[in-house]
Amino acid sequence: MDHTQELTKALAELKRITGISMEVTADTPEEAEQAVTQIRCLCTAYKEKYNKADFLQGLMTGGIPAYDIAERAARLHINPDDQRVLFLLESRHIDDTVTEILKSMFPAQTKTYLVPIAEDTLALLRPVRTGETGADSRRIARTIVDTLNTEALAQVQLAYSFMFKNLMDLPEAFRETSLALKVGKLFYSEQTVFPYNELGIGRLIYQLPVSLCENFLKEIFGPDVPEAFDEETLGTVNRFFQNNLNIAETSRQLHMHRNTLIYRLEQIQKRTGLDIRLFEDAMTFKIAIMVLNYLQSERNH
Repeated sequence: MDHTQELTKALAELKRITGISMEVTADTPEEAEQAVTQIRCLCTAYKEKYNKADFLQGLMTGGIPAYDIAERAARLHINPDDQRVLFLLESRHIDDTVTEILKSMFPAQTKTYLVPIAEDTLALLRPVRTGETGADSRRIARTIVDTLNTEALAQVQLAYSFMFKNLMDLPEAFRETSLALKVGKLFYSEQTVFPYNELGIGRLIYQLPVSLCENFLKEIFGPDVPEAFDEETLGTVNRFFQNNLNIAETSRQLHMHRNTLIYRLEQIQKRTGLDIRLFEDAMTFKIAIMVLNYLQSERNH
């Protein structure tokens, strides 16, 4: 019967969360419903009281009112006034190996909290030591990515927040870091670490209305806006941009004859009307590619 199944599920959840086994019998659906409600209340109360990760996750995602933060943090022995940095990492699959490696990198005595956000996303809330700067946050982020890559063979992308002085600022830090991760993955996918304050023009494009982006592309390309460019073309263009439009250096790095590179750049000019050997056209093309990526990601959602 349905009500018996619900009761069994609720009791199993209670045992999973608290370790307490209980036997509850109900003769009618009404009694079962009442028992399920009470058991779920117990589960919620226990999670709120004893689970730091649950509290921090609720705080990040806006599920805890500001007036409640100090009291609940005190109950969980979390100092609300420690200066902290939030790291947000994403990988295709975050398994026990990943969490164990992170726990060994940041043992309990460091008062660093690991907070699961989604199946592929994990937050790491770390206190800042005296004298630490943004450069230290970058170094720690780099170390996390490199360690997980080497020891767990996990392809990780990671964003980190500003240093904040109070738990009240955690929701804002989470918003900033989530944005950094989204913008970073979309516009700077060749990178693995995205600081909250180095998103450049990507942040601007990400917050533009779709209609404005579509008009911009029509202005650049005319009515036939390209769907996308192939990876080979984009790889060539990105390397050309990284080398400050230097043809000799780009062809050397790509092991490509100078004339082959010039031919490819001329093909782009034929297709788009932009000669990316010229600074202004190169800048326009770079922004147009970022806008194309943004529109594609919006259509795929």
